[in-house]
Order: sequence, then structure tokens, then C-alpha cells
Amino acid sequence: MEEKMNDQEEARYAKLEKYRELGVDPYGSRYEFNALAEEIKEKYGSLSNEELLEQNIEVKVAGRLMAIRRMGKASFVHLQDRSGSIQAWLSLNELGEKSYTLFKLADRGDIVGISGTLMKTKTGELTIKAHEYTHLVKCLKPLPEKFHGLVDTEERYRKRYLDLLVNEDSKRVAILRSHIVSGVRKFCDEHGFLEVETSILSPILGGAAARPFITHHNALDKDFYLRIATELNLKKCMVGGIDRVYEIGRNFRNEGIDSKHNPEFTTIELYQAYADLSDMMKWIEELLQYLAKNVIKKDKYNWNGHEVDLTQPFKKVAMWELIYAKTGIDFRKEISFEEAVDLAKKWKVPLDPSWNATGYIMQAFFDELCEDDLIEPTIVHTYPIEVSPLTKKSPDPRFVERFELFICGTEFCNAYSELNNPFDQKERFEAELAARERGDDEANDMDLSFLDALAYGMPPAGGIGLGIDRLAMLLTEENSIREVLLFPTLKDE
Repeated sequence: MEEKMNDQEEARYAKLEKYRELGVDPYGSRYEFNALAEEIKEKYGSLSNEELLEQNIEVKVAGRLMAIRRMGKASFVHLQDRSGSIQAWLSLNELGEKSYTLFKLADRGDIVGISGTLMKTKTGELTIKAHEYTHLVKCLKPLPEKFHGLVDTEERYRKRYLDLLVNEDSKRVAILRSHIVSGVRKFCDEHGFLEVETSILSPILGGAAARPFITHHNALDKDFYLRIATELNLKKCMVGGIDRVYEIGRNFRNEGIDSKHNPEFTTIELYQAYADLSDMMKWIEELLQYLAKNVIKKDKYNWNGHEVDLTQPFKKVAMWELIYAKTGIDFRKEISFEEAVDLAKKWKVPLDPSWNATGYIMQAFFDELCEDDLIEPTIVHTYPIEVSPLTKKSPDPRFVERFELFICGTEFCNAYSELNNPFDQKERFEAELAARERGDDEANDMDLSFLDALAYGMPPAGGIGLGIDRLAMLLTEENSIREVLLFPTLKDE
């Protein structure tokens, strides 16, 4: 059933035939402009009206009419392009009867081209004195009012195209995110890393602990997973001799939706041969400081109710130290699984029936009692082996060389000294399969092709995975992941 039009929509639809009567296509074609609004203001905004008239500066712009103020035989409009907006003055005397009649059909939201010379109004606003007006595209629906018409959060996400048009902050965030990703790429390239692309469809589940999306390949008559991580293929690249490699791309996890999670999300995964965890600590700290200085151009960020200073050295602390400071429990000591279960019950730490080792409970203590307290950038290292199937062991074999970066209680990245021993890796995969048998639906598969690659020898390496969406949240000072995704996953209306 078609949606009933309101009076404004009916009036706009009725104008379509009037355009055709004037010999104008309501949905025009190519238009060659030579300037952007903000560039014009930056270049000529300091000139006086007399200087502008003397120099007779011609410009040609294209964009959307965001405001129209008619005054009989003359009108002021604000035209918005990708850079910003600029005022134009259109008059019957300058445009002539035919063009001004065409302009009188214009509505807020129409896409037009305007060419003319620059001047300043009596109030000092830089303005295009239009000599030519070109209708390009008719807007058939009224735009929301700039400040009051599109404030419902869900509606903004569902109609992001309108949100970008009328909410300057949404457009700012979208542009900044793009610059952040470009900055990450530039930083990696300058440090000798090669960007690659790997497959999104995977025949096995691996690279992280997560529930997958499953799809079916008809020609092969076989189920595939949408990748949950890019890790294993990038490590195969290192076996093949690409010593510094990274990928920026989408991963997919069939999990909940909240202010920090979206089922499809963007990460960078990066691997450096002949390196270890200390190199990854250096990389993440330098990357964030590089982006703050060169992309956003400020040091301190207000995020989730806290001020974060990215110029200070990141704090580094072992997981067991944080748990000990909070509870007095020292997980460096030999604690049996049964004892750990009793401690968890005492501290009201949630348990999972698939767990069978103390390391799982140590991780749960950290998640439940410590994570939210990590406000300043903090690198938490020395994780239990049970929760880290792809990581090199520490000197104490109960732990591995792994860290995660937390800021304001939120995890930003996960890093390892990478496991390159094929025998050890096979044992870890077997432990994952056993965990799946116990009911852990996030456990990894046995990846035989990866084990085969390791048998050829993978150099010692450090690796890291960083969430681009959360990075964009911090650097744009947005508290919801949906604000930094142009088209987030939403529940049905």
C-alpha cells in the first residue's frame, strides 16, 4: 500500500510537469562546477566587497538548497555541497525571466547549479551574485528542519542520508572516520607494512572466539562461515615471506547489538615477523599518538564521561596484578579448578558450564571485577593459556604472551607474541575442539591448512588486532558505535 502524500509532497509532485513545460528535465544530467563552498570562503572571505567587485571573481558551484528566502524579484539561498555551505543571491534582473521563473519552482532540498561573481552583503556575508541558475534534481519530500526535525536516534540511523544532510555533527563524524582509517593506513605504510586482502568466506571457524554467521555455497553444496577474524590467512602470508603484513576489513560475529558491538565491524590486523609482544605495545601506543597529532590534531579526548590524554605513556600491568589488587587472590599460585570455582561463587563471578580449568575463571574475574576500572590507556598482559589458543607461552606455561589495550573500561585491541610451533598449535586446536564438545560454541575449529603452513616454518612474530569502530568512537568522542557506522545493524521497526 502506497504511503499517502502530505500537502507539501503533493505540491512538489505537481511541479514536475511544470519543469517539463519549461523544457527542463526534473532529473538532470552532468554539471561541471569549479569550486567548493568552503574553498571559496577560505580563499576570498577576507576580501572586502569593493575588492571582490574589482576582481570580478567568477565561481560555479553545485549542491543542495538548504534555505530559500524569497523577496519578490530577488531571493537569497544557501547552497550546501560536500565541503559546507555558501549563500547566493538570485534576482530577476540578473537571471532573466526564464531562469528566474525556473528558480521560482525551487524547494528546499532541490539540487542545483549556480554560477556567478562574488560579493559581500551589507552584513558582510560572502555571497555569489548569480548570473546563471541550473535546476538539476527535484527533491520530492520536505527535508527535516535542521535543528528540530531529525533528532530521534533510531530514525537518524535508519535514514542516515537525511541525518548527514541536516546534522552537521553526523557529517563531521563520517568524514573524520574516513580520515582516521586513512591515517592508520598511512602509519602502517610508512613503517614498511604491506596491505593485503584475504577471503571473507571461510570453510572453517578460526582466528578468534566468537559465534559465526553461516552461509551456504550452492555450487560446492557446502556451508561457509563469514570470517570472524583475518588472523590465520595473514599468518600464512608471513610463512610466504611477507614479513610485515596487515589488512583493514570487515569481520562478522553473530552476537548482540549494543553501544560497543555491531554484528559486522571493521578491524585492522597486523603482523610483524621477528618481533614480539613488546613491539606490538610500541606499535599501538605510537599509532594512537600519531592519529591524535596528525589526524585529529589534539591530545585530550572526552569519552564516556572521562578525559583521556593520549600523550602520556600507556600504563602496563599483568592481569593477575589487577585481580590481586581488587580481591587479594593471587592467580600466580597453584589454584585448583575446584578452588577457583568456590572463589568465583564467593565473589559472585559468573561461571560457564563448559569451563574445566582455572584460567577460564581467572579471565572471568578480570572481566567482571577489573575491566571497568581501567580508565587511562592501560595495556593488560599475561593472559591464561586457556583463553588464548594462538599465542606463544610465557616462561610460566600456564600463561601466554598476550595483551589487550583498555581505555575507559573498553577493550580496543588484542595482541600476541604469535604461536609458531606447529605441535603446540595442534594441541591448542585439540583443546578448542574439546571445549566445543563441552558446549563452548565460540571454540575454534582444527585448521589443518594452517598447521600445514606452520610446518614450513613461520618466523617469530608479533601480531595485533585493533577495532577501527571503537578507535573512531574515541577519536570522534562518540559514546555509541552506531554514531561511527554509517549504516549500523538495527532491529526491525
